[in-house]
Amino acid sequence: MKDETTTVAALREKVAAFIAEREWEQFHHPKDLAISISLEAAELLEHFQWDEKRPVDVVRRDARLIEEVSDEISDLLHYLLNLANVLGIDVSDAFAKKTAKNAEKYPVHAAKGKAIKYDRLRNHQEPTLTDDEL
Repeated sequence: MKDETTTVAALREKVAAFIAEREWEQFHHPKDLAISISLEAAELLEHFQWDEKRPVDVVRRDARLIEEVSDEISDLLHYLLNLANVLGIDVSDAFAKKTAKNAEKYPVHAAKGKAIKYDRLRNHQEPTLTDDEL
């Protein structure tokens, strides 16, 4: 499977089939899936804990790390798609709607090149130096 040729629907079907084959539907309550998503996200974060900020190109060359991170991303995606299946959420539609909301929160003219949360972005002014600080 490759991103270029695999649809979200195909991934959702694969997740549903995996779970159905094992008769696990009975265990997949939204609360438990949300907990599992949080736990898997923590496992992903663990790969970068205490890691100095290595350049991305250096990180990409770490084959072992990339494989482990790929596994964690896969676990997260599996749980996210399963939760979407359980709750009947159209992932593509939800993604499009949330992206539009984020575009409103972070307009390009105000957010470009800035790592500032949206609630502070509107009133944000670049710090200016006084003559004494120059």
